[in-house]
Amino acid sequence: MPGFELFGDLERKEVNDVLDTGVLMRYGFDGMRKGHWKAKELEAELSQTFKTNHVQLVSSGTAAVSVALASAGVGAGDEVIMPTFTFVASFEAIIMLGAIPILVDIDDTLTLDPKAVEAAITPKTKAVMVVQMCGSMGDLNALQNICNTHNLLLVEDACQAIGGTYNGKPLGSIGDLGCFSFDFVKTITCGEGGAVITNNEKYYTNADHFSDHGHDHIGSDRGAETHPFLGYNFRISELHAAVGLAQVKRLPEFIALQKKNYTILRDAIARIPGVTFRKVPKGGEESYAFLNFFLPDLDAARKTSEAFKANGIDVCFQYYDNNWHYIRKWNHLKTVKSLFPLSSEIETALTNLQDKTFEQSDHFIGRNISCLIKLSWTEAEVKERASKMVEAIKASI
Repeated sequence: MPGFELFGDLERKEVNDVLDTGVLMRYGFDGMRKGHWKAKELEAELSQTFKTNHVQLVSSGTAAVSVALASAGVGAGDEVIMPTFTFVASFEAIIMLGAIPILVDIDDTLTLDPKAVEAAITPKTKAVMVVQMCGSMGDLNALQNICNTHNLLLVEDACQAIGGTYNGKPLGSIGDLGCFSFDFVKTITCGEGGAVITNNEKYYTNADHFSDHGHDHIGSDRGAETHPFLGYNFRISELHAAVGLAQVKRLPEFIALQKKNYTILRDAIARIPGVTFRKVPKGGEESYAFLNFFLPDLDAARKTSEAFKANGIDVCFQYYDNNWHYIRKWNHLKTVKSLFPLSSEIETALTNLQDKTFEQSDHFIGRNISCLIKLSWTEAEVKERASKMVEAIKASI
């Protein structure tokens, strides 16, 4: 991670196919495109990769979450349970639909704590969104059981965990709907792009229409298509899809490299007293996109983060003090800094976050260091990095 580190001839070929036709839009212009349908080809490849029946490409991972929720009927006044540790896109995508984000604690998986989810369910709850942060997963069996018991949707945001599995199933394919991002820093990148996956044909049809202004995509004349319901523009372009088509074919190569580099680093720091690792639920295998470990306390994590920076150890994150990924510094959310008026229900829910504490989340995020695993490192570079990390950690705890 990220896939752009290994751009090569395959990516160039797929992009040049599109440029040679001049057709950058995924729909229409059949006679001009010389048989090239990169978005359709990518959707077919992703269907095989994720072992799922339906795939709808969209313009981003954020769009994927909104489209997934909308396709299943989530909207105004519905509550969507989400974690305190995620990217800001999670609550953005929920609020855009007029739904209400309900934030709850994470556990040592760095994803939703099932007990916190159960406690947060109300008559307004419509969906539980588990975010598979930093390459791994939550306790999906427990979360699925909760959703089944309460008749709730389980939505997987697997944007940071493509290639991970749970009980032999690809992450994203386990819930009612799965969401992926292919932005510039993901394991598979299109530059910008995303996907919604599902085995539910109705949700897929809704996603297909909703993401393209409500077009029904029936027939061969785009101008004659009807609009069964309102939609918006979340289309991916053929250029972006072309890059993704090349990248998805290389996913096994990327995952193998991530696992190799991850394992070297993990084995090195595992020998340090006081260092522990995030929990991977039984039956789960990470995507190895990030190495996540815990230090004894917040002070040790902060010192280690500073020591990493001082020693040139890049792409390691201490999320407790991060503006984008943890609730502690989401001041624009808590103070409802919206350009447009929000419903009173959303405003109340967000304002209540100002006084709400998340001690359990603080306990885990405060002690966590998350290190992105690069694809382009040589083995010698990884071993040198491991040595520097060990020295920096030992000096800080």
